[in-house]
Amino acid sequence: MCKTHVLSVPSAKAPFEKTAIERRELRPNDILVDIKFSGICHSDIHSAWDEWGGGMFPMVPGHEIAGVVEAVGAAVSKFAVGDRVGVGCFVDSCGECEYCLQGEEQYCTKGFVGTYNSLDYDGNPTYGGYSQKIVVTERFVVRIPDSLQLEVASPLLCAGITTYSPLKHWKAGPGKKVAVVGLGGLGHLAVQYAHTLGAEVTVLSQSMNKKEEAHELGADFYYATNDSATFKALANRFDLILNTVAANLDVDAYLSLLRVDGTLVNVGAPAEADKYNVFSLIMQRRSIAGSLVGGIRETQEMLNFSAEHGIAPKIELIRADQVDEAYERILKSDVRYRFVIDISTL
Repeated sequence: MCKTHVLSVPSAKAPFEKTAIERRELRPNDILVDIKFSGICHSDIHSAWDEWGGGMFPMVPGHEIAGVVEAVGAAVSKFAVGDRVGVGCFVDSCGECEYCLQGEEQYCTKGFVGTYNSLDYDGNPTYGGYSQKIVVTERFVVRIPDSLQLEVASPLLCAGITTYSPLKHWKAGPGKKVAVVGLGGLGHLAVQYAHTLGAEVTVLSQSMNKKEEAHELGADFYYATNDSATFKALANRFDLILNTVAANLDVDAYLSLLRVDGTLVNVGAPAEADKYNVFSLIMQRRSIAGSLVGGIRETQEMLNFSAEHGIAPKIELIRADQVDEAYERILKSDVRYRFVIDISTL
């Protein structure tokens, strides 16, 4: 067993505590990762505060993990000690169902094993990246290209793949008009990916405060959604709307912005259910969809694409003792645009 120090919450909404846990002994296909940086995702807050229900406490959040291989099991073939690696939102799947075989482990019919707040197939709780070390089977580790700094790569393991995957699936590219709702941790990456893929990109944000930043990231247009004229001006315009915010929207208003056969894809996950009028779909053959991160193969593709095109999140590096404060700041949208924990401070 490997003892490692962690940041954990003993109960919902409790302050973080520095504690220790035991990681499992290396199995033949396991990798021991010395974690250098761990990003903070809004879903960490939802989970640590038990807003989605089903919280397992004590909880060690974190599924945007970047580090270096410290040790490998006897059967590991893809990685060696010293390699720069990442671990994302899940750490196991059945490997046998049709979705796993297609490289879409996030839709495993048995149910994937989450990096934290989950039970592995032996019934043991999983603990995430707010930790000095983690043990993960080789199949769920990705390689971080040398041109990506580890702290910058960290948020790509969730925020990056969460936005890259639906843009690829719904074929964002030349000739397509894409709107990104929200210019936060997810949205500022979505803009970069959509722009690089060749789509016309519009940012829909609550106010005009981030207009200049949106254009710097690659947005062609920017509109404030607190202006009622916006929805009239943009009616029937977009092929794809990627909703990255974790708050409930006026779904019918956003559906009105879609062309015939357009799709509103949700990657933000509010705690309360959305409502919409079915006629908002029927009259223009529009769709509402959702997307869950991406498989391991696509996550590696996303990292390589990011490195090749210079796509990176804007981050604020924080100490381990600043996580509670960071959670509060995220809820106030007081971050540009992703917090990353320097695990050396733990």
